Amino acid sequence: MRIRSAAGFALIDLLFVCGIIGLLSGMALPRLMAAKGSAQAASAISTLRVVSSAEVTFAITCGSGFYAPSFTTLGAPPAGTTEGFVKGDLAFTDIVMRSGYQYQIFSTPFAGAPDSCSNIGGGKSGLAFKVGADPLDTVNNPRYFASNAGNTIWEDIVPLYPTMPEAGDPPSGHPLVR
Repeated sequence: MRIRSAAGFALIDLLFVCGIIGLLSGMALPRLMAAKGSAQAASAISTLRVVSSAEVTFAITCGSGFYAPSFTTLGAPPAGTTEGFVKGDLAFTDIVMRSGYQYQIFSTPFAGAPDSCSNIGGGKSGLAFKVGADPLDTVNNPRYFASNAGNTIWEDIVPLYPTMPEAGDPPSGHPLVR
């Protein structure tokens, strides 16, 4: 008569291992989502810095002291060059979705503004601008950001872009320390 070997896992052992893996995953998932939200917020801050710098560069070199009214204007290459003031997905549409955030930019047209070197037309650029970054997943990442012609990035837990003035301090939020 042959005796069966007791080597290997029993069904109860397999269920126990699966339970432990599930418990560890349940504890790690919230921290993973928080880390993802922090990475997205860091990307949003970086993007706002790039856009603010592009606006200042546009105003100094191309806009005769006036700011671009949209991302597509910033992305349009000035006469004699092949690259705009912003690149990639920021240059092709006026509402941009990237890295878990939605970006918008606005500048009130000033009737006396001259045509820019990007040929957007006279009276289309503005005296100031505002740009905002709103999270797409507000449950795991409740951080809203915005900036304006003052070149300070502001943060809040409620949307900043709708109330952000084109110049000056917004009614809510706090500035990020550079």
